Amino acid sequence: MSTAPHPVMSEALARKLRSVDTPTICNALELAMGGRSAQGFTRGTLVAAPQPMAPMLGFARTACIRAAQPSTRPAADMRQLRLDYYRHVAPVNGVPTLVVMQDLDEHPGVGSFWGEVNSAVHEGLGVAGVLTNGSVRDLGDLSPRFSILAGSIGPSHAFVHVERIGEPVEVFGLRVAHDDLIHADRHGAVLIAPQYLQALPECIDRVQRKEAPLLAAARGPGFNLAKIEAAMREADDIH
Repeated sequence: MSTAPHPVMSEALARKLRSVDTPTICNALELAMGGRSAQGFTRGTLVAAPQPMAPMLGFARTACIRAAQPSTRPAADMRQLRLDYYRHVAPVNGVPTLVVMQDLDEHPGVGSFWGEVNSAVHEGLGVAGVLTNGSVRDLGDLSPRFSILAGSIGPSHAFVHVERIGEPVEVFGLRVAHDDLIHADRHGAVLIAPQYLQALPECIDRVQRKEAPLLAAARGPGFNLAKIEAAMREADDIH
């Protein structure tokens, strides 16, 4: 588990990042990095619950589960591991946390860790949300302010249990370590490297300024190819 200090993130910066969707964060990161990338974000279609889902932001608290077979650990050890897990994910000193949970089963989602109870427990602890390749259930009874991005929907918890906590995980092609900063919404999740964090507000504003000319032209009267060309020239002039 990493013991590196958190990058400095004021409440104003956190609000700015939560005010936009994850595609905008991806675009802003491209400006901060000086080019495009095909890594650092999830791939595929995820289940977003509940709806509508607000963008979530937090430092990763990683964990692994299994559900297809019962655990071989004694019941007392399993109870202690679950308590250790809750202690692991709970925010400390106001630092926002986001669970990234890998289902290790051959067919992830056989049993759901995420439903009415755990959404309420994690919301009560102050966790921002969860990204998991496992399943979610109890769709009508989930805590409305706890965001869940899951791989599937299922009816049962089967033999779901925590296997380990704090180790690197991989979910939908995204490798995540403890304390990585994650931004996520219904589109998926992206990792924000510390060296780009402070540049993101200005890059977000620049993304929105560069998109504005073409959007205004496309939504205005008399839109045609000439207006596309003019709007593209205007966007290129925004640095």
